[in-house]
Amino acid sequence: MSKSPILSAADLHKTFKVSSHNYSTAVLTALGQVSLQLSAGETLGIAGESGCGKSTLAKIMAGLMEPDGGSVLYKGTKLSQLGQGERTLFRRKTQMIFQDPFSSLNPRMRIGDSIAEPLKIIGTSTVRQREELARIMAAVGLQSDAANRFPDEFSGGQRQRIGIARALAASPEILIADEPVSSLDISIQAQIINILLQMKTDFALSMMIVSHNLLVLRHICDRIIIMYLGEIVECGPASMLFQRCRHPYTEALIAAIPGLHIAAVPKSELLQDDLPSALSIPSGCRFHPRCRHAVDLCRHEVPKTVEYARGHSAACHLSNRLYD
Repeated sequence: MSKSPILSAADLHKTFKVSSHNYSTAVLTALGQVSLQLSAGETLGIAGESGCGKSTLAKIMAGLMEPDGGSVLYKGTKLSQLGQGERTLFRRKTQMIFQDPFSSLNPRMRIGDSIAEPLKIIGTSTVRQREELARIMAAVGLQSDAANRFPDEFSGGQRQRIGIARALAASPEILIADEPVSSLDISIQAQIINILLQMKTDFALSMMIVSHNLLVLRHICDRIIIMYLGEIVECGPASMLFQRCRHPYTEALIAAIPGLHIAAVPKSELLQDDLPSALSIPSGCRFHPRCRHAVDLCRHEVPKTVEYARGHSAACHLSNRLYD
């Protein structure tokens, strides 16, 4: 996209200290030198297996977690350099939708109060609160009488609508959704996806969608980033990624989608073994222990990210040989 970045990250690095079975402390690498940009009006997808660092990245981009290294920039300014007032504005303008809608809602608070809470915080009048609450609830498909009910009275899909409504009440510019449909039935997933698409238009949002479901991202996103063990291995326009991916991991993820028969070899051979532990990152290319194409170079040298087409890049030593 030609529009300037509204949110970006430069060389993000994040580790966690964890206790091992022998009471010693080990270091888990969640993110390693991750850089990305979200343009104004864009929907960016973040994909990969569980444990690849997607949720950690989302929380850091939303300002809910501090990185160990690197920086997040909001409209070109580092979050660490924002003043108190600017930081408060960023938190208001950048809202997050969580994977589990029930745990993100106060079980003792009526959902009308939960949705209207951001309006109260910014000093909206009581009359205006009621007007905005009715408008936002209608926009996400919630009946007006639902405002007086509690979270445990709703289904999973309805709770996710509540989470979306609460995020929209703050009048955000950026919406970051962490697996917004993974816990929902297929039919409900489609409804939530359509709501997000409509909200992007109605509220002029820039969105970052985290999901392990590439079909969801293909439908809703302009660009998709593929992550593996805390690093970006491929990034490109959604349509281009499906038409001509440039990394064996992306190829394996696409081939694993039910109903898509694009692989020239059995799916079981495209992706070998399980995801390695982030406590022990493989040397060289992090994907090499699972890659059927891996050569000695892959085991010892970290691949550089190469741009193969406008906006489409990948980090693979063998990309030219495999996909040209």
